[in-house]
Amino acid sequence: MPCPLHHAAAQIRLAVRAATEGLVGREQLAELIMLAAVAQEHILVVGPPGTAKSAVVRRVAQCMGGRYFEYLLGRFTEPSELFGTVDLNKLREGTVETDTRGMLPEADIVFLDEVFLGSTAILNTLLGVLNERRFRRGHTQVHCPLRVCVGAANGLPEDESLAAFGDRFLLHLFVDAVPDNQLEAMLAGGWQSEQRPVPHLLGMAELDTLGRALKDVDLAGVRPALVQAIRRLREAGIQLSDRRIVKSQRLIAAAALLRGQLQASEADLWPLLYVLPTREIQQNGRELLQAQLGQCTNSHLFSAVEEATQQPMARLHRLLETAQDYLDRSEPPASAQLEALLREIDANFNSQTLPAPLHEVRGRVAQLLTSQA
Repeated sequence: MPCPLHHAAAQIRLAVRAATEGLVGREQLAELIMLAAVAQEHILVVGPPGTAKSAVVRRVAQCMGGRYFEYLLGRFTEPSELFGTVDLNKLREGTVETDTRGMLPEADIVFLDEVFLGSTAILNTLLGVLNERRFRRGHTQVHCPLRVCVGAANGLPEDESLAAFGDRFLLHLFVDAVPDNQLEAMLAGGWQSEQRPVPHLLGMAELDTLGRALKDVDLAGVRPALVQAIRRLREAGIQLSDRRIVKSQRLIAAAALLRGQLQASEADLWPLLYVLPTREIQQNGRELLQAQLGQCTNSHLFSAVEEATQQPMARLHRLLETAQDYLDRSEPPASAQLEALLREIDANFNSQTLPAPLHEVRGRVAQLLTSQA
């Protein structure tokens, strides 16, 4: 992989770690926002209030830099609150122009909370921004620099027109409250995250470098597996629109770039799970596509891959990063942490399937544990 692309992909990983420090269980969301930004697609996040959706988006945006726009939509939100007000001076001259300075049409990263509460006028205007990166209103036509829009909602809408709007978000992620066994880590991490500013580790230049390379990714190696997966879903009664199927290739190409490759393979098929529209369909898809997803992996987006596939190879890079983090600490971690890591490695791999890099660090972790005895 050329050096600029390798550097940009590595910065993505650093940004994910910084953005989610202290936010337990939210690495998956941060990684998918990064994937969507590289693919220049959009993500819908569905989950109950208070699950740190907005906190993750804000922190990711701070890591990225660029212009950020956030708004909580309601039934009475006016289009001008998102897109800008009519320029009164121009209106007196008979021209209807919108002053978009500091508003959504000029943002690089957009977060819209309660996105389905927007009026018909707002949603129709948003469609043009999301699909074409164009804002049109009266005599105003603006090319929007938007890299990614994150929409959030407490649930999927039942209204067909709203569901059609939700379909414009290619990635769908469903989040839950932190489980009981992680409450202590959530409390400690949440307190820690409030004390530390988020560093600016990733710029628009890195995103643009990866975005420009998207068209150069060779998808020939993964297309047969993608076709097989789509057919398998259809046989089970799971239908995806032609548009979503075609656009899923952008996510697969972005996954390849963030794996350090200009050639996509079956390792990059995992974003297809997030293209499936509902939580239930995603769960069914995971079971149906178990064979196709068995080799999926990504060194920079491993939380999203692990949650999508729930298979051993997807855990490889998380285990490697955790082990290396333990080994690099000036103060060694507790024996219980080392033992838990060794148990997880052994639960996922045997002597025949254990990858060489993990075999090496496992030996060092075991040696560190022995030295503490």
